[in-house]
Amino acid sequence: MEALFWSSLLGVIYTYLGYPGLLFLWGRWFPRRLSLDTDDEPSVTIILPVHNEEENLPAKLDNLLALEYPEDKLQIIIVSDGSTDGTVSLAQSRADSDARLEVLELAGRGGKGKALQRGVAEARHPIVVFTDAGIILEPGSLRPLVRPFSDPSVGCVSGEDIIEALGGEGLYGRYELFLRRQESRVHSIVGASGSYYAQRRELCPEFVPGIAPDLLSVLHTVDLGFRALSEPGARGSMHAVARRSDEFKRKVRTLVRGMAGVWSYRRLLNPFSSGRFALLLFSHKVLRWSVPFFLIGVAISNLALAGQVPYSWLLWPHAAIYAMAVVSMASLPVLGSTLPARAAAYFVMVNVSILAAWWKFVSGDRPEIWTPSKR
Repeated sequence: MEALFWSSLLGVIYTYLGYPGLLFLWGRWFPRRLSLDTDDEPSVTIILPVHNEEENLPAKLDNLLALEYPEDKLQIIIVSDGSTDGTVSLAQSRADSDARLEVLELAGRGGKGKALQRGVAEARHPIVVFTDAGIILEPGSLRPLVRPFSDPSVGCVSGEDIIEALGGEGLYGRYELFLRRQESRVHSIVGASGSYYAQRRELCPEFVPGIAPDLLSVLHTVDLGFRALSEPGARGSMHAVARRSDEFKRKVRTLVRGMAGVWSYRRLLNPFSSGRFALLLFSHKVLRWSVPFFLIGVAISNLALAGQVPYSWLLWPHAAIYAMAVVSMASLPVLGSTLPARAAAYFVMVNVSILAAWWKFVSGDRPEIWTPSKR
């Protein structure tokens, strides 16, 4: 039991603390440099997939048209994935008055991947930017997003989506952004921000059903021998998902599609062929998805060893984390709204969602039809 306790605890600690520390030191001592041409401004196609986004679309189109980039180098394609509200008519009315906008309509629901695939097929420019309706981009964010492509080794660049919340989702989002920045210094990010990222058009994969497009773009880029980076200067903001139950469903859907992506590109876990990226992919994805099993191992062994020191001491802070999560989930006054309680609740929710995703993945469930989360 002692071996189970310490090995499981070490798995949790390495995944959430050791890996970020390793990246920080690695990037500081052995960084991979970029060769950039700051004057390069490539022509860009922005693809915006939408489904029933009548409410958010006006602000999003205003946001895209206000981006600080030469108008003659910008094409914006709105792809409606079977929208049944006024999304298409609203988008078309804006396109009639601005030559940068084009509207494509898919007759039925095909999923986000099919919408992106249709957009890529109509893209005229060498750099393709993918974005969602739920994120508002900073006006000067497009130039820094595409600037790294002046280095021929770069094939994909992720922006940074800042979640405007101080709770669990906001903290978790900032943690992920920190990891991406460090991974960029070492080699390549493991996953892009699905709400805002760019790729060379020639490297865009076939967006197959059941795999998250943003993860697929990164893995495909690295598999072809290019780097995928995160760019802190390319920022956008979005609200947290409104309800915890919706966030849970979104997490499970994203995780299952992520697992399918890593499984499809499992060859990248071989260090003899993919080098340092294998460690990044294993640590950031495989070990992260193993944390629920580590937590179960810690809980079982801690309870079994509760009569011994130091396990009896460790049992109390261990139990306190789960108690705070329950308090927050129950929305109890005062304590439930504190930041530690909300962070604990989100941590537990994330790991329960990983277990649910494992069940769906093993059983062959691959959700593809995509409904944007209400934020």
